[in-house]
Amino acid sequence: MSHLIAPSILAANFGNLDNDCEMLNNSQADWFHIDVMDGVFVPNISFGTPVIKSIKKIARKTMDVHLMIIEPDKYINLFRDLGSDILTIHYEACTHLHRTVDAIRQAGMKAGIALNPHTPVNLLLDIVTDIDLVCLMSVNPGFGGQSFIENTYKKITELNDLKIKTNSNFLIEIDGGVNSENAPKLIECGANVLVAGSFVFKSANPINTIAHLKSI
Repeated sequence: MSHLIAPSILAANFGNLDNDCEMLNNSQADWFHIDVMDGVFVPNISFGTPVIKSIKKIARKTMDVHLMIIEPDKYINLFRDLGSDILTIHYEACTHLHRTVDAIRQAGMKAGIALNPHTPVNLLLDIVTDIDLVCLMSVNPGFGGQSFIENTYKKITELNDLKIKTNSNFLIEIDGGVNSENAPKLIECGANVLVAGSFVFKSANPINTIAHLKSI
């Protein structure tokens, strides 16, 4: 399978969000990556449900929603109703991870688990056969435009080994600091989905930037 590109809406122009969403529709991007932050789990607040509802009306591609929030169980059905295709929750925010993953799948969405940079991938051993995606944070979650954490390459390799060992089919997604320089090595290590925010939306020609990332 060719790798997927999921531009992060967090880096889009909020004053002209309709245009940026249409740009993604007309680009080679595969998914819309949407970060939801509550100001508690991470030290930032992003857009709320009305904005996501507006994005859904425009988006013609997979809605990849990443919840950086506490108590995500309370909001599973809400994000389903908003049109999420993939719902990713943080390992660090879930006391009963299996129950949360099962609830996401029962709601008709694909289930993802995100890991902060300090969280070892082997903690997912008992659940990897039940999930559709693992999102490795390659920056500390909360803000866009941060520098890529080099240890991510090692974590991808370890996660890919775990995937093979357990005969699992989950996708490996990398979120944070992705650019054209590190993308080839990320893919070589086993990444399937690249989330790129500032690198796409702050570029002179986002459509060309997305095409370049897709062609790597």
